[in-house]
Amino acid sequence: MIKAGIAGVTGYVGEELARILLQHPQADIKAITSKTYAEQNYNDIYSNFNGLFMASCQEENIAKMAKELDIIFLALPHGIASKKINKNILEKVKVIDLGADYRLCCQDTYEQWYNTEHFSPELLEEAVYGLSEIKREAVKNTRLVANPGCYTTCSILSLYPLLKEDLISKNSIIIDAKSGVSGAGRSLNLSTHYTECNESLKAYKISSHRHTPEIEQELSIAAGTDVSITFTPHLIPMNRGLLTTSYAVLNENLSYNDILEVYKKYYGKEFFVRILKEGIFPETRWVKGSNFFDLGFTIDERTGRIIIIGCIDNLVKGAAGQAVQNMNIMFGLDEKSGLSQVPLFPA
Repeated sequence: MIKAGIAGVTGYVGEELARILLQHPQADIKAITSKTYAEQNYNDIYSNFNGLFMASCQEENIAKMAKELDIIFLALPHGIASKKINKNILEKVKVIDLGADYRLCCQDTYEQWYNTEHFSPELLEEAVYGLSEIKREAVKNTRLVANPGCYTTCSILSLYPLLKEDLISKNSIIIDAKSGVSGAGRSLNLSTHYTECNESLKAYKISSHRHTPEIEQELSIAAGTDVSITFTPHLIPMNRGLLTTSYAVLNENLSYNDILEVYKKYYGKEFFVRILKEGIFPETRWVKGSNFFDLGFTIDERTGRIIIIGCIDNLVKGAAGQAVQNMNIMFGLDEKSGLSQVPLFPA
């Protein structure tokens, strides 16, 4: 059994990690920490765990956890992990950071977009960007995974094959993204109060969202040259779910079947990637509570553009589920372990 610990277990992502790991046949949650709820029973914080998980939250001690565990999940806000993780810690334990501290290869880019100092830049080169379907071989051999963000997971998986095969114009990409309110986290924020966001739809952080450089970094690696995108996120008044609509100009006249074969080349054997039938497009309700990424596309012959719809559960494939998928890869387990649940419907 893999001895696992979750730092930041009382946020929405931490709770989702606990829910998934508790049902994992080869993992055992040995430690949970919370700054806000230290010494409180977890099932008193989240009553859905009543009778199922009786552990109490402890004060965080990463050094102690490193000695006792096989893997630590850091479900913490950005700017914290880089203060806590160092090479000495990584010599003792594997780490999956669900924050942003190790996602960007360039320290200056991170500090510019996140407006904070990076405290362990020497680990940036070692960290592996954990987009499981694309970075599988690198994830197998690392001790530090930078788990991708939710917007980035959906955007990159949608566009990666097309850029890898040089099928779209690299500077024509527009990503229109929409996420449920849980993507904003559990902390109190006026903009996510019920009466502030219910019955309303809004764009936010226009041309300035922090996932932009992350998406551009990975798409540039795929293309082999710099890629610039226009990325606009929107808040949708629903609990969970994320959908991206990506637009790009095709480099040549290609048919639907031409593009389909490209997606099959990259994702045809991927359990968690579901390419939908022609004319059928993803909906958030069909992935809720699951680790699946649903993909559909069409070609607008009039404009020469391809339109790709991608859809995930932001808390699962966009966070905790992908983290567990990466854990499975790191320990040589079946990637589906603990993650093969049928999506919830209705929910």
